[in-house]
Amino acid sequence: MAADTTSGGRDRFLTLNGLRAHYVEWGDEDRPAIVMLHGLRSYARTFEPLAGRLRDRYRVLALDARGRGDSDWDPNGAYHTESYVADLEKFTDLLGLDGFVLLGHSMGGATTYVYAARHPERVRAAVVEDIGPGSSLSGAGAERIRREVAETPRDFPDQEAARRYWRSIRPHISEEALESRLRHTLTPDQQGRWRWKFDLAGIAAARLDPNPARQVDLWPYVEALRCPTLVVRGGESDFLPAATAVAMTHRNPRIRLVEVPGAGHYVHDDAPEPFHHHFTRFLRSAEAVR
Repeated sequence: MAADTTSGGRDRFLTLNGLRAHYVEWGDEDRPAIVMLHGLRSYARTFEPLAGRLRDRYRVLALDARGRGDSDWDPNGAYHTESYVADLEKFTDLLGLDGFVLLGHSMGGATTYVYAARHPERVRAAVVEDIGPGSSLSGAGAERIRREVAETPRDFPDQEAARRYWRSIRPHISEEALESRLRHTLTPDQQGRWRWKFDLAGIAAARLDPNPARQVDLWPYVEALRCPTLVVRGGESDFLPAATAVAMTHRNPRIRLVEVPGAGHYVHDDAPEPFHHHFTRFLRSAEAVR
């Protein structure tokens, strides 16, 4: 029987550090919890196909980061790792989460490294998708993202124009993932144009800020991890160099590395079946969730 990937999950809201935050919940509250954190220009429901397959066994919680999805925009533009970690700390405190699994993609992966290193008593296992130390600071992927952020159109005349835009920057995206992105990152304005649901100006300003004080060195957090950790690298990723991924396993023996051939930076979108396979096999082998 095919896995059920159609469940939309339940929309929830709470306040995190003064901002109204939206998250989506799948599964029953008495099941082991998995918290999922999306990337820079993404949203909670990017994980919907994966969560739909996990909901019969786990409680899955996917959070819209500040400034994205249906969460409040930050009037102060505090779109930095420390802010995301503080929001996650508040989120897990309010929901009373302990012994949970933490999954983070890209920006969410940076949050995962920092949170898991600071709170080893709360995170049973971590899964990080296509980010490592230095990924956001230098290299082809970092340059590409800075360029895309700087050149992102403010809005579009219609959804077809938005579709062409997403195809231009993610030529290998599946049709299902593209439809999800159109549905959850855009909204019509009063003039009939389609604008971003995320805080484009604020996020761009933070991402392009050259202030070194805003840059987080992830190596100390990677080395400090005390939970079983799986790093998933896209075989065609320009964001997480293969050498960096291997170096992480040498510096911390708790880290396992898998590479998914044919996938780029968005492994869960580009190769959903292999991603689900590696994710669930890791949980079972690590005995992270019983």
